[in-house]
Amino acid sequence: MVDVVTETEIRRPPEAVYAYAANPDNAPAWYSNIKAVSWETAPPLAVGSKVAFKAQFLGRTLEYVYEFTELDPGRRLVMRTAQGPFPMQTTYTWSAADAGYTRMTLRNAGAPAGFSAVAGIVMAPMMRRAMRKDLAKLKSLLEGDGSRATEEKTQRKDKS
Repeated sequence: MVDVVTETEIRRPPEAVYAYAANPDNAPAWYSNIKAVSWETAPPLAVGSKVAFKAQFLGRTLEYVYEFTELDPGRRLVMRTAQGPFPMQTTYTWSAADAGYTRMTLRNAGAPAGFSAVAGIVMAPMMRRAMRKDLAKLKSLLEGDGSRATEEKTQRKDKS
């Protein structure tokens, strides 16, 4: 079982962070491993929506379909694999932080079937690094700041 949680603070209100991060079409812009997205059900996003993702991870191309199981706009989104190489649940949460900031938490939990037990042990730190990088990219995009300091601040915050 892999269960990885990372978070960052973004200098935008929760509604704005939600509007961008919850839109599957934006995933390739901020998820480094996501290469393509296609809707299996018609937009807009709702509970029951299904979206196919094509990703590159650990040297493998992974194709999977997520079904959105919870959607509380501006607060929480949960999606689970409906089809794919292994069961995974991804949760986004958003909450107001300091004035004008949003705390976004990203959690991936699942059982990496198809990978050896050793690969599963190695997978968690690799996922954590990728997720930190993804949140730093999201922060940079939404704050309009492409600086390296943004990524470093996100990584320091994640360690605390």
